[in-house]
Amino acid sequence: MKLNQVLSIVNQVEKSKFISCLDRLCSDAAKNNKKLAKTIDNIDGQIKNASGSEITQLFNTVRDFFKESVKEQILMSSAQLNLLINLLSRDGNCVARISWIETLYAKEWKELSKLSKDLQNCIKQGSPESTFDRNKALKIYHACMSEAYFNDQKNNRDAKVTDDERSILNVLANELELTTDECAAIEHLVDVIPETGVLDALNNLRDMGLVFVSKKRQEVFVPDEIVTLLNELQGKDLADKYILRILRTLTDAELSNALKAHGRKIRGISRAEKIQTIIHSGISGSKLLSDDIHNPEDTQNQRKERLKQLITDLEIDTDKLGTTLDERIGLILNSLSGATQKEFDCLSVSGFKQLLKTLEDHFPSMQAVLKEAFELEPTEIIDTEKLRSLSITPHDILYLLSNDEVKEVRDSMGLSKRGNPRFAILESFANATDKLIENYDLLARRDVNGLRDAGVEVIEADLGIKFEEVTKAILEVLELNIDEDLRKDLNTTKDKADIVISLSDNDIIIGEAKTCKNGDFAKYSTTSRQVKAYVNRAENQGKRVAQVLIIAPSFSDDFIESAEMDTEVNISLLEAHGLKLILDAFKSKRNPSFAPKLLTKGGLLKAELIAKNI
Repeated sequence: MKLNQVLSIVNQVEKSKFISCLDRLCSDAAKNNKKLAKTIDNIDGQIKNASGSEITQLFNTVRDFFKESVKEQILMSSAQLNLLINLLSRDGNCVARISWIETLYAKEWKELSKLSKDLQNCIKQGSPESTFDRNKALKIYHACMSEAYFNDQKNNRDAKVTDDERSILNVLANELELTTDECAAIEHLVDVIPETGVLDALNNLRDMGLVFVSKKRQEVFVPDEIVTLLNELQGKDLADKYILRILRTLTDAELSNALKAHGRKIRGISRAEKIQTIIHSGISGSKLLSDDIHNPEDTQNQRKERLKQLITDLEIDTDKLGTTLDERIGLILNSLSGATQKEFDCLSVSGFKQLLKTLEDHFPSMQAVLKEAFELEPTEIIDTEKLRSLSITPHDILYLLSNDEVKEVRDSMGLSKRGNPRFAILESFANATDKLIENYDLLARRDVNGLRDAGVEVIEADLGIKFEEVTKAILEVLELNIDEDLRKDLNTTKDKADIVISLSDNDIIIGEAKTCKNGDFAKYSTTSRQVKAYVNRAENQGKRVAQVLIIAPSFSDDFIESAEMDTEVNISLLEAHGLKLILDAFKSKRNPSFAPKLLTKGGLLKAELIAKNI
């Protein structure tokens, strides 16, 4: 979930710590930064009164200062905070109930403690003087970690690992080829992490401006921007979900190479176990691609050629492959780490829902797979809205499935066996949405036979839902901000708006998508009661409803007149074929620009005029 979205959910008190941290950094940085000083001046220097987008802009401007400040505070803090940071920055944990975070922490603590005991036995065993094996490497790192931690006590200071010492230890761990989880376990032997006290630790992170804690929801929010920053501080160049994509693409022999490079067992270990071990080990993407997956005797040219094939297998769109190994590694890492928004854009809201439903039909355990992979609560119902809030894309879900499982889905859908099966599946759902858009007017009029003749199979009972989803897809193409998180927040069991379009932090358009089988849509009294209930709920939550937009195949004269004469709410009416006309005009332009205000004129909108103004 983006920072701007989190700021729109939490109240002023809950975001006060973040704003205070930002205010302090801005005051310090603005003294020597003219650009920042100008940005602050633009909001009259009052950060506490700034909008969510302005606060986000400020954060992006002082990000480097923020990162350095957080780094210093973490170094002065306990190992418990580092464990919690590692937990909160994982895929799927950026939005979670406090009680669930405590459960995950307890699980992580037990696993870390078990690994610590195993490594302690390895350290005690030692190794012959003539050999240099993993036990000796562990012993060396443990000795250095102990010295770094306890040497402060010789000078009558609190024991801790300084920034300089941490840098040296990181270099040492890399040269000894120790994984992140091994280093954490050894540190646990030296500086034992408390088993309890999670809530206090969360409050410490909140004071640093790293998390938002909602008392009303009893939830913790870590914005995507903060997650990226925390990964950088931990030395993670890729999120686990992207490491998984790379691993799914590798051969069994390459997975074994990666395990052997770090002294891990390979005999009798299944492919799935190999992948999970590598991910949990915390091996960096760059190390994996530069050294670990290759045979020791492979030349630079052989390694470059392997990465060239990997770029193709991952279907990374690029004009230049790079000439060096480092350039190709950088290309892969940068492409994957910046893929989230692009991947959400490749499928409409409707397409994403269809994909998830298809996978759940094919694999009844899909919900359990998602929960296990992304450490989600067992009782939670996982839908596409929840996945979006966690920044889990359609690509992420497909890479949770093994290569064989994905091929099963592809074959059951009757898709071509050429190319990457995951991308073939994604393309099919994108095409399905395109077909519905092409036949949007038939969908609005509930013309099942017409849709069938056009090659679109839709159950009559699903027509209303499909129309709503396709309407959202069209509005997304028009580059409007369809705010599913806010819609979910505003809706109740009784009152459920179809569409919420965010114009700014506080201004929204509420949309209703109505199908009608015969004649014009004429149910004004019922519809007006619905939309007025939505408007009241939105305004009670501090939102200003700039307009209500009703989309239907056509409207009766009485409906149009009633909407124009309604003094309680501003209503715009748009016919389905008119919206399709606007979409076609938008797609035909080289540099299209669609202003949301065109939808706020009131009454029956003239689609032809709007299309001309794009």
